[in-house]
Amino acid sequence: MIKVLVCGIGGKMGANITALLNCDNQAQAVCGVDLHTPENCKIPVYSSFGGVKENVDVIIDFSSPKVIREELGWAVKNKVPAVLASTGYSADDLKFIDECSEKIAIFRTANFSLGVNLLVKLVRQAALVLGENFDIEIIEKHHNKKADAPSGTALMLADSANSAFGGDKKYLNGREGIIGRRGNEIGIHAVRGGTIVGEHDVMFAGEDEIVTLSHSAHSKSVFASGAIKAAKWLVGKPAGKYDMFDVLENL
Repeated sequence: MIKVLVCGIGGKMGANITALLNCDNQAQAVCGVDLHTPENCKIPVYSSFGGVKENVDVIIDFSSPKVIREELGWAVKNKVPAVLASTGYSADDLKFIDECSEKIAIFRTANFSLGVNLLVKLVRQAALVLGENFDIEIIEKHHNKKADAPSGTALMLADSANSAFGGDKKYLNGREGIIGRRGNEIGIHAVRGGTIVGEHDVMFAGEDEIVTLSHSAHSKSVFASGAIKAAKWLVGKPAGKYDMFDVLENL
């Protein structure tokens, strides 16, 4: 049985992870790290990684970039692989993650949905086919409590489209005022409201025609399920950086 530490267990995604692990016959949550202990929680919850007493096989983190240094410091010390599902990391955070991946296996992606990762591939293919004759705009929609914008998934999609152009296009986050003629850019627009789980549209606007590729998530459990799948896959892997495409290739 794979023993999982859930970082961010007090949040909604932590609750989804824990609920799915309670019904899993291959993995189980043995402890959590969070400043808030969820009601009726039956496993130990620590306010920091320094208090963790359990032996664990893998971390699943749906918390915040604020904890990344403490978390990975503990993971490296204890040789525990980590699945990172947070978004909004700074450039320094990403550099630190890269450094730690030389010592432990780290799985990081902005989205654990199978459908979203398929969309990422389709966006690149569409950009290759449609080329410079089509302008690219990305619209992402999330609930009113999401802290970062644009979403990590929107940036994944932008990077995928941009790879078809050698990464030459700049990203323009929203537009305001007299902006003049559209340049060599990919527009990214964030909507926040209500309880929207996650919606992403990639629009290719050409002469007299529009092609739109879309994905909508109706439940957070789709992301929790993908993170658990990634955690099971990651255990036993050598040090390095991994993402959802590594998992998809082995399905």
